[in-house]
Amino acid sequence: MDPKEILKQVKDPEIGQNIVDLGLIYRVDMEGKHAKILMTLTTPMCPAGGFIMNEVERVLTENGLTSEIELTFEPPWSPDMIDKNLRRKLGI
Repeated sequence: MDPKEILKQVKDPEIGQNIVDLGLIYRVDMEGKHAKILMTLTTPMCPAGGFIMNEVERVLTENGLTSEIELTFEPPWSPDMIDKNLRRKLGI
């Protein structure tokens, strides 16, 4: 299964939408069954950050993958990174 499809199982608990469509996943590199994830949060002080990162690791593990997660704030997240269909649904 595509790791991005797996990551769509992870929802931001405050927004209620998946982290891929929210634009929080910057890159996924696969080396066999090892996923290297470059991701961000909506803000550096996101209160759900720990939960989201734990969920990323959990869903990948449940799907037989190991993971290495790198958190970055460059570039900083903005609503422009949200998938266009989700932006329309959210009225943005």
